[in-house]
Amino acid sequence: MQRKHVPIGELYDLRAVRVLVDDVAACYAALGIVHATWVPIPSEFDDYIARPKRNDYRSLHTAVVGPEGKTLEVQIRTHDMHRQAELGVAAHWKYKEGGGPGGASATASAAFERKIAWMRRLLESAGEEGALAGELDSELLEDRVYVLTPKGEVVDLPAGATPLDFAYHVHTDVGHRCRGAKVDGRIVPLDHKLRSGDHVEILTGKVSEPRRDWLVASNGFLASPRSREKVRTWFNRLDRARNEQAGREMLEKELRRLSLLNASLAPARDRFHAATDADLFVLVALGDVGPHQVGRVLLEHERATREPVAATPAPAPAVRKPRGGRASEFTVEGVGNLLVQIARCCQPLPGEAIAGYLTRARGVSVHRPDCAAFQRLAAAEPQRVLPVEWRRGGSAYDVGVELVALDRKWLLKEVTNVVAQAGVALTAMNTEHVRGGTQVVLQLRLRVADYGQLTDVLGKLAALPGVEQARRA
Repeated sequence: MQRKHVPIGELYDLRAVRVLVDDVAACYAALGIVHATWVPIPSEFDDYIARPKRNDYRSLHTAVVGPEGKTLEVQIRTHDMHRQAELGVAAHWKYKEGGGPGGASATASAAFERKIAWMRRLLESAGEEGALAGELDSELLEDRVYVLTPKGEVVDLPAGATPLDFAYHVHTDVGHRCRGAKVDGRIVPLDHKLRSGDHVEILTGKVSEPRRDWLVASNGFLASPRSREKVRTWFNRLDRARNEQAGREMLEKELRRLSLLNASLAPARDRFHAATDADLFVLVALGDVGPHQVGRVLLEHERATREPVAATPAPAPAVRKPRGGRASEFTVEGVGNLLVQIARCCQPLPGEAIAGYLTRARGVSVHRPDCAAFQRLAAAEPQRVLPVEWRRGGSAYDVGVELVALDRKWLLKEVTNVVAQAGVALTAMNTEHVRGGTQVVLQLRLRVADYGQLTDVLGKLAALPGVEQARRA
């Protein structure tokens, strides 16, 4: 009554009966019998067989004045129409394939029926988002998410899907031209995890320009293998020289973050079965191998080559707490009871290659091997260089990050959102305009757990629109 804004006397479907017949001809025959037996209400007759609804619903609807002057709605349809109306097209196919009760897997069948029932409620609850939202967390199945297009159509995606997966599901060209997304009217990053019931809108550009970092699994842009294959296919169509150059740039960017820019790629070639460095670059460009995977292999190889040198009969003694009151994060081989501190010039992070330098008054200063200050000191007094290793611990470390980007609206908001979503603390920020005000340099101070977390944050910052460079300061 409230939805239709009519009095109870004009509701003709309070009492209803459904008639199922074998074929369409029998539908109209039954309709003739109903109208001949009781007085029909002309305004309540609908022929959805001749004119199906947009969702392909088919049936004959009529209302009559039945016994005792009470109105009665009558629905007439075939058995095939009834199965499609009640269960949907997918379940109708399942019935035709013999997947009904008594099938091979009763559990799978019951789960399938629950999915269909939930989707029906989702479609029927248009305009009742508040009531629907209360049921989502308790009733959704964990392996899929069901989101809505701007037109209200339901899209079935794998769990963990992103707006980019949604775009590629709609159409390959929509995915290639995707530049942003809105979820429930709010702009979100492309790696945002969708939840069932979300209304998703894709913002597209005029040119198909998928990004290669979409293929990097650790960036979290694509959860669907099908979407990832569409991006890979697009890049496969490019010539080998372009793929090789792009892969080289992606890998050098990652190795620079890990202080492994000059390391040999031979261990990675052997691990990923690449005949040459060029073949490895192509694998990286096409997303078959991630830059993080190559960096991890080279880092493991470097640690393995240092182990025989580090092995000595005497156990490594514990070291004193460095300044700041924290427990020592380092083991200095062969030397005990020394003050150990992180060098301010390069600020190494846990997991990175490090080396120690014995200063005259401040104990052992820990540097990265490629640090210019360390190389200068080591060249002058090589006898002061000491082997240093990280200890396992849960401390956090401050590190500087520099972003070079086009100055645009919402840039700071998107940068801080990426940092917050990565679980990293932002302790300081400074901005400076260059190139006549069209470009901005952001100096960030982040508190990270290790170099892996830093690499993840840098990758996501570099993927933001308009960001030309994201690197460690």
